[in-house]
Amino acid sequence: MKIEQIYTGCIAHAAYYLESNGEAAIFDPLREVQPYIDRAFKDNAKIKYVFLTHFHADFVSGHLDLANKTDAKIVYGPTAKPAYEIITAKDGQIFEIGNCKVKVIHTPGHTMESTTFLLIDENGKEHGIITGDTLFIGDVGRPDLAQHVVADLTQDKLARHLYQSLRNKIMPLSDDLIVYPNHGAGSACGKMMSKETTDTLGNQKKTNYALNPKMNEDEFVTAVLTGLTNPPGYFPANVLMNINGYESLDAVLKKANKPLNPEEFELIANETRALILDTRLASEFANGFIPNSINIGLDGNFAMWVGEMIPDIKQEILLVTEPGKEEESMVRLSRIGYDSTIGYLKDGFESWKKAGKEVNTLTRITATELEEKLKNEEIPVFDVRKKSEYLSEHLVGAINIPLNEINSHLAEFPKEKPFILHCAGGYRSMLAASILKMRGWDNFVDVIGGFTEITETSLSKTDYVCPTTLL
Repeated sequence: MKIEQIYTGCIAHAAYYLESNGEAAIFDPLREVQPYIDRAFKDNAKIKYVFLTHFHADFVSGHLDLANKTDAKIVYGPTAKPAYEIITAKDGQIFEIGNCKVKVIHTPGHTMESTTFLLIDENGKEHGIITGDTLFIGDVGRPDLAQHVVADLTQDKLARHLYQSLRNKIMPLSDDLIVYPNHGAGSACGKMMSKETTDTLGNQKKTNYALNPKMNEDEFVTAVLTGLTNPPGYFPANVLMNINGYESLDAVLKKANKPLNPEEFELIANETRALILDTRLASEFANGFIPNSINIGLDGNFAMWVGEMIPDIKQEILLVTEPGKEEESMVRLSRIGYDSTIGYLKDGFESWKKAGKEVNTLTRITATELEEKLKNEEIPVFDVRKKSEYLSEHLVGAINIPLNEINSHLAEFPKEKPFILHCAGGYRSMLAASILKMRGWDNFVDVIGGFTEITETSLSKTDYVCPTTLL
């Protein structure tokens, strides 16, 4: 038996490849499915099943395209009722992949159809569990997402289901099993996930707060629900796409992959309500960009911030990217259901400049320059990090407006006097800066390197408080 984790860091997602004796299965695939097909081809194996642990909220799964291209059967756990043909597995059902087996363990809680898959090797030995969002390394899946799709599935009800699933289905399993979760640190599907992406179940029983055997159900519910932030706005739309089906990625990319010269790009931008999305580095964007574009760089948590800051998943999008990054930008948008890209600027921003089109810029300063500024004059400083980051440590006197709340707090940014923007490293503050510039602000500067660089100065900061203590 061969089991491989296929990890995609930008959305902290783990898919799994299982192969035995020329047959293969894929668990929780991303929307771009060719890498899984190529992996099976390398082993001269046929993909027999596509297993889904649940209806995902943070990405559009690639199960439909993968099944169409390989004739694999799609398998969900009990209670799943999508709008397409699947095998609805029963609790305890066994599936054979070559000479190994996959046992279905229904573990409702994160969602009602959530299922864990127990892997049994060719010798009949239980090897590991693919847990989806039921059990992470250091955490468990948040039980508040399904209520955004089904109102009567309250977070309290789901948390109690999760407690029973963990106590009755997961914790009795052998300590030497390997835990293979669907996400690692950085995912919005949990709150305290480890940067590690696998562990033994025995070690999780010792170290994961949610598996504390002395914790009763009410204590578990309180612990799991405390500290949850609002999920990104695109989550419910992704759940519905995974339930109801979606257009093939090949078709989406065919429509999106339209190179536009500057004149064509400008004409379409003016004639449609398309959003101009610039995916270049913050430093490059600041030095020159198309007016009314926003910057969400591919080098950061791109999917999460697209989902947070572009509320309409059907929003038409025009792309400005580094040359050669056009298709990557389209794919990463479609991973989370943003399928309405209508073209991109051919040859990137340089072609816009060479055509003599209007260009905007943004001013940035170093943390050292900020230090000098604040010594000589009183200037408002706006910190656009998350509230928990701000409470952990911040510049004395800084005003916290988290990036995902900026559009509802625009009135708090002064228009008649200068101010400073910063985040942790410069990624989020440039997104904030591009939004403010689009809305008519022109009297601010952004701090290069953000709070990471500010901590190296002598500027007054609050005492550090560990984020876990805040939770």
